[in-house]
Amino acid sequence: MLARTLGMALGLMTAILFSQLPEYAQQYRQRLGGAIDELRRVVGSFERDARNSGLTRSDALDRMAKSNDELQKRQSTSIAGHIGRLENLEAERDALREAGPFQRLGIFISQSDSELARRTLDDFEPAVPTTAEGAVAAGGGFLAGWGLTRIFGRMFRRRRRLGWRAN
Repeated sequence: MLARTLGMALGLMTAILFSQLPEYAQQYRQRLGGAIDELRRVVGSFERDARNSGLTRSDALDRMAKSNDELQKRQSTSIAGHIGRLENLEAERDALREAGPFQRLGIFISQSDSELARRTLDDFEPAVPTTAEGAVAAGGGFLAGWGLTRIFGRMFRRRRRLGWRAN
């Protein structure tokens, strides 16, 4: 009786926990869009400055990297990093847009930007899952929690039975 109650409780707790994954992924996608917008602003400003100086983006980066001025060299590295990150985030956003609801969860789990995911978790607000993704995630969480309880319960029950027989 206690094992069934414990199994049900653990199943419900993991269902609630797993049901939040789609909401977390959705809040991550919103933050991803904001990060892309901000990086576009920074990169766009650099590209305008390069054009106004008669240079392409890569020419401006090369010139800054070869400069004797340490600040220019560091800025070149910084801007190149922003450009690379922008390209990565845009590729991730495009993959998330093209994917179906359940594929999005897989892409989110496997390809999310770790810094952005951490900051999303810092501000995460749980929500009641009202999508099919949320319901399936909750069901999977329930089965995982309930199943783990059953597995551990059987392991301990066998040990107890074996211990009693040895006496």
